[in-house]
Formats: sequence, structure tokens, C-alpha cells
Amino acid sequence: MTGLRVHHLNCGTMHPRGRRLINGDGGLLAPGLMVCHCLLVETEQGLVLIDSGYGLADIEDPARTLSRSFRMLTRPRLDPEETALRQVERLGYRPEDVRHIVLTHLDVDHAGGLRDFPWATVHVHAREYDRAMRGPTLNERLRYRSGQWTHGPDWATYAATGEPWFGFDAVRELSGLPPEILLVPLPGHTHGHTGVAVDTGARWLLHAGDAYMFRDETDPAHPHATPGLALFQSALQVDRQARHRNQARLRDLRAAHGAEVEVFSAHDHVELARYIEAPAG
Repeated sequence: MTGLRVHHLNCGTMHPRGRRLINGDGGLLAPGLMVCHCLLVETEQGLVLIDSGYGLADIEDPARTLSRSFRMLTRPRLDPEETALRQVERLGYRPEDVRHIVLTHLDVDHAGGLRDFPWATVHVHAREYDRAMRGPTLNERLRYRSGQWTHGPDWATYAATGEPWFGFDAVRELSGLPPEILLVPLPGHTHGHTGVAVDTGARWLLHAGDAYMFRDETDPAHPHATPGLALFQSALQVDRQARHRNQARLRDLRAAHGAEVEVFSAHDHVELARYIEAPAG
């Protein structure tokens, strides 16, 4: 294969507390804006969804899977037309064409679409799966919502073994999927958090999940985050040192291999706008 065709989707718009600058000259402020940047990849094994955003059940009954505190903090739009299911249909595919879902991690805004594709094999790091199923800490009991996988997915889990890839360790191929899709461990936000790399032929795309949330955090020369997002990420992290170490590796990746690998996060709306028109508000 010479590379995979990739569709970029926003599977959930959020308006977190705080303001964002949208006009550098006039200092115009607007409500905070985050997206759920997901990928739909065409392969010979069927469609592969990378992260799934919010699902129809989250929108129909948000109190079941989205805690009140989460909804108050992120203020999700919860529009059924933004679900991966509806977007797959608008692209001219059948929902059943989605045969595999690869997750960066199992937080509610990444795993909500699982129930819309109950036949799909769900690929996730083994440590992420174990923590989500056991929920031994208060943080994990709050962030993982088992209602999103009560349909009993066909799980495929992966231990922390693999090969080096552009300075990252234990990177591995996924069972039943082409070698152009790789799981890249990026722990810190959660214990089993990963990125997902896709070879398009022209370059690799690295979906870094929640390894960072603001585009300038991976700027090799002048990394920084907005104060609000820095606080938000610190509140959610399970391993500060690992998260910061992986951000440094992402900066090194951009500096040394920026022409070969394009990196983006799950929630930065400006990064999404490289590929599709991001939501205006």
C-alpha cells in the first residue's frame, strides 16, 4: 500500500469555562472552544475510526455517561449531527463499514461513539483497558464511564512492547489492521494513554490524543499553554513527569521530523482547521 486515505472529523464541540482571543489586533474575546478531533481511515480491512467523540446515547441521555461536573466544566454542544455515526453516513458509507475503532484512551469524550458501532473491534492499550475496568482511584472512577461500553465490545488490547519509531518506544502494529496504523504510547494524561500514527503516503499523521491540548505546547522553540488549559491538564493528569516528558518528545519530533510527521491533538480547534473548517463558536 502507498498510504491510507484519511478523513478528519469533529465529533464533539465544547465551550469550556474561560475566554479565548480571536482578534489579535482588537483583543476580541469569545467563549472557550474545544473540539473532538477524530479520524476516519479507509483501509482494505474496512473503515477505521480513531477516537470516537460523543455518541448518540451521550446526547440522548447525557446524565448517564457525562457527569454533571464534566458537563458544567466543558459545556459540550451535544449535537447528533457531530457524532461519528452521522458523519460516516454523510460521507456515503454504511455504519457497518466501520470495522475497527482505535482509541487514544477511554475518557468519556473519546469513547462515547463506541455504542454506535457495536460490531467494531476496539483497539486500546492494555494498561488503559485495565485501569478503566478496575477504576481503583477516585480520578479513574470519575473519568471512565462504563455506560459507554455496556454493549460488550470486542476488545483488542496491547501490552507495552514494540519497536522504536521516530524517537518513541514500544510502538506497535495493530491486530487485523495494516502496518500503516501504529499505536504510540504517550502516558501521562492517563496511565495507558497513546497516540495513533497513520501513514498517508505523503507523510505520517500522529494523533496525539490528550498528550497536549494547545498547539503551542509542542512548539520546539517557544512552548507554552494558555493558563486555563495548563490548569485543566494538570487536574486531569495521572503522571506529571510522564506527560511532560512526552510533550518534550513531541517537540523533538516536530523539530527533527516535521516534514515527515504531522502532529495534532484531540482538542485544539486551530489544528483541526488545517484539515476541515473548524466550528466558529
